[in-house]
Amino acid sequence: MTDQEPRAAPALRGVRVLELGTLIAGPFCAHLLADHGAEVIKVEPPGQGDVMRQWGGVYKGLGMYWPLIARNKLGITLDLRQPRGQALLRQLVRHVDIVVENFRPGTLERWGLGYEVLSAENPGLILVRVSGYGQTGPYRDKAGFGAIGEALGGLRYVTGEPGRPPVRPGVSLGDMLAALFGCLGALMALHARDGRQGSGRGQVIDVAIYEAVWALMEGILPEWEKLGRLRERTGSILPGAAPSNVYPTASSEWVVIGANADTVFRRLATAVGHPEWATDPRFATHQARGEHQTLLDDLIAQWTSAHSTDEVLAAMDAHGVPAGRIYSARDIARDPHYAAREMIVEQYHPLIGETVRMQGVVPKLSATPGAVERPSPLLGEHNAQVYGGLLGLSSAELAALAAEGVI
Repeated sequence: MTDQEPRAAPALRGVRVLELGTLIAGPFCAHLLADHGAEVIKVEPPGQGDVMRQWGGVYKGLGMYWPLIARNKLGITLDLRQPRGQALLRQLVRHVDIVVENFRPGTLERWGLGYEVLSAENPGLILVRVSGYGQTGPYRDKAGFGAIGEALGGLRYVTGEPGRPPVRPGVSLGDMLAALFGCLGALMALHARDGRQGSGRGQVIDVAIYEAVWALMEGILPEWEKLGRLRERTGSILPGAAPSNVYPTASSEWVVIGANADTVFRRLATAVGHPEWATDPRFATHQARGEHQTLLDDLIAQWTSAHSTDEVLAAMDAHGVPAGRIYSARDIARDPHYAAREMIVEQYHPLIGETVRMQGVVPKLSATPGAVERPSPLLGEHNAQVYGGLLGLSSAELAALAAEGVI
């Protein structure tokens, strides 16, 4: 697309979403929808707002995660604990397609805002509910955060070094996985409602964080039940898949090399000057390499340790072997591939009077691409636009609601 060609409307243009969530799981789900054109109206408590405004390290009063997770959204304030606030929400849901929430199960019901109530206002409403353990089951009422979901879903048990305590990923992975499944469920429900054989009716999307994690845990259950094999923490390797590890270089850095397929391993052997490895009985097959994994990794590490990072990667690239640096934010910030694919975007934020660089839009759609069009909102920035535009409230009515602490 050239600068002169008009940008096509994004895929979700015309879909309106009401986001009631806080922290990560609910807001990240709505963030994905907003990046692809949905009009997301983020609801925050008056006066304090979402605690995410202060997460990720604070710069000039702005949490550094907020520009990403709240971009492309309209921001309104509403106290859902007050009867007048609950009444306003019931009015708002008449005008939206999707509501996203990630409160503890039963919270909406205590406020008189359960799905039966909301769908009576709007039978086509889709309600995405993200929680630690889901809306049913014996753990339903337990407090659940992403970290607990990662543990219950099996991820923490297999993450870390052998004989050491389980470790956590460096990001809130459980929350974001649940958000992804919530977004997927919302799009499925939209199709079921509006598609070729659509029912015209909405439904509830019930996403448990532990289940989102569990869905990605490969074959660990049948491995245990049928083979008696319990996956344990194995550090930077996957037992039996070799070579696929991190290796030191003479530049005091680490590179990751993945050459466990037979054809790729033959290319690796040539790249490191040992083509005979390809026919060595210890390394010639996938199974043999798995049985001699430690030896093979040691031999590769001897070679990488004698070469700079650039030399190692150049040799791997020349022979078609997947390899790369272990990137930090510093590396990502200056990488030409990230720049070429618009995976780093820059947006001005009025609160700090500066631009903020952050992730680009994922995934890339060829005909209806998403875009970053609006900075994360100031608290209550769009109250007049939303309450006036959708509900027809006057300035005097808005002022009265603000004075009462409803908005």
